[in-house]
Amino acid sequence: MHKDHPDIPVYTAVVDSVLNSKGYIVPGLGDAGDRLFNT
Repeated sequence: MHKDHPDIPVYTAVVDSVLNSKGYIVPGLGDAGDRLFNT
């Protein structure tokens, strides 16, 4: 798609269906806020 339309940004996302009791994505991504803010 990028080859045919290099001027158009493409974003993808997913909604995870499982979180643990602390609100972390299961399995294993961890705390997205910690990753975003490097804490």
